[in-house]
Amino acid sequence: MRALDWDHNAFYQRALLRKLPRRCHRVLDVGCGAGTFAARLAEGADHVDAIDVSPVMIGHAEERVPENVTCVLGDVMRHPLPEAHYDAIVSITALHHLPLREALLRLSRSLRPGGVLAAVALPRSDLPRELPVELAGAVGHRLLGAGFAGLRAADRGEWYRHEPTHDAMPVNLDPPLTTREARRIASETLPGSHVRRLVFWRYLLHWQRPESA
Repeated sequence: MRALDWDHNAFYQRALLRKLPRRCHRVLDVGCGAGTFAARLAEGADHVDAIDVSPVMIGHAEERVPENVTCVLGDVMRHPLPEAHYDAIVSITALHHLPLREALLRLSRSLRPGGVLAAVALPRSDLPRELPVELAGAVGHRLLGAGFAGLRAADRGEWYRHEPTHDAMPVNLDPPLTTREARRIASETLPGSHVRRLVFWRYLLHWQRPESA
């Protein structure tokens, strides 16, 4: 792994946390991977359900999450989800593995009225429309990578170092949807949703279920 590489998923955890209620009773983490974000969510929630289709990732997650996290091995599109149950549903780099429209419909039904759906996912390249943000990402990745590497070398913290489980995590290198396409599907499926492109090869989707639902 190159010295200047760093974990974009970890970098965008804070963006998702800012979208959530200050305190949640129950949260669902879709595609929890090795459980890093689920453990962080557990600091501000009474209980977190963390689901992933990979037995390897669930095994790692079970070793690191606190007692208020339940790890579930399963496909979120098939695993039974309770209706109107969660204060928040979050996902980091899992939605682009799923049929977006069907996933949004399914997850939205599990949110309580007023609950929040927030996800970061990978878009397909949309050139030349998104050339400026692609160039900003390429330059920023290297500049921040150099800064983070320097801080790690000075023993100033982990600064988005890739976890040891990084190479074992399932990756979809050919996302099916551009940000524009994801925005259109989200708008049609969940009126009032917002999708915006992020600099480092991700988009952010955010929706709040109406209180009257």
